[in-house]
Amino acid sequence: MTLLSRRSTLALVLGMAATPALAQIDTSRASAFIQAAGTELVGVINNTAMSADQRRSKVADILRRSVDIEGVARFVMGRFWRQASPQEQQEFLSLFEESLVKNLASRFGEYQGVRFEMGRSQSRTDDDALVSTIVTRPGSAAFNLDWRISDVGGQPRIVDLIAEGTSLRLTTRSEYASVIQRGNGQVSALITALRRQLGR
Repeated sequence: MTLLSRRSTLALVLGMAATPALAQIDTSRASAFIQAAGTELVGVINNTAMSADQRRSKVADILRRSVDIEGVARFVMGRFWRQASPQEQQEFLSLFEESLVKNLASRFGEYQGVRFEMGRSQSRTDDDALVSTIVTRPGSAAFNLDWRISDVGGQPRIVDLIAEGTSLRLTTRSEYASVIQRGNGQVSALITALRRQLGR
């Protein structure tokens, strides 16, 4: 399994897909959620006073608060989630969460100086809102990130993120499906690939 691109890695960590929405969320609440989560994450990335381990721990905390990890995992696994055994599901959840954190942590140096600007917010459907932002890094061109936000379990959560017109959850789902298909349709092939990627 190939690693995601640098831009995709950042986008995946800043925002991922979750489970379908349970209630409507207004645009002002969605925008405030992204403003708070994004500001906190960027602050950690740019905090050179922290050690790498401290930054990694802080990023993990932000991800757990902002992302429905199980919902993300179910979506990117697609139809293979139902095929997986309970043990495989739990191991995949653990590996997937660790992969999110490690992918960002490994690039902390490259992300120093990252900034984001809020754009407009608009209702996308009755169930979700789309919040636009612009992300910039020193020495790199700015790029657009559109965050799809819904109410999940009574709290705003990121349910998809579109980087320059590309849905990150669909990209990840396609990549994981390819790994499983190359492994004769076995979920264990993806788990093995994630273990290898994480150095286990």
